[in-house]
Amino acid sequence: MADRVNGILKVDPTRRPSAWQRGLLHIVATKPGTAIHRTLIARINTPLMRLTRGRVNARLGALPLVVLRATGAKSGARQDVPLVYFTDGDDVILIASSYGRAKHPGWYYNLLAHPECELLVDGADGRGGRFVARATEGTDRDRLFALAEGYYSGYTTYAANTDSIRTIPVLRLTPA
Repeated sequence: MADRVNGILKVDPTRRPSAWQRGLLHIVATKPGTAIHRTLIARINTPLMRLTRGRVNARLGALPLVVLRATGAKSGARQDVPLVYFTDGDDVILIASSYGRAKHPGWYYNLLAHPECELLVDGADGRGGRFVARATEGTDRDRLFALAEGYYSGYTTYAANTDSIRTIPVLRLTPA
């Protein structure tokens, strides 16, 4: 299907969200909204999706979500984490913002250690495909991060929070 990449729905980061989506995204991009999302919503999303076989999740349709299934860098165990994504051509793009915290998210280190991974539609086994991840650099990274900032204003805040601490990585996942 032309509208999918290895089973994952293509997402145009330049598409303008609806009014209600913009309102919800504005709330989540605030400091209290980010804290609530990080400490509560993100933690219940994976179990909720697993329990309902992907029929229910806490994203409320504001941003597309995919479940990254990767191998733990230290543990070697399977790790599932729901992440916001968009596509660039036939690649899936992930932003390792960690809500603007000082350290990169754990899933980023997992992909550096084990770039072969799986993306699952709605977290459902058998719905998605295999990918190989790589960190972007230079103008490619800058262009993709600018697209991400236009897509969700929280990324601009996260970049400001990490300024002079770390550069937020952008990962490109290519179908395996």
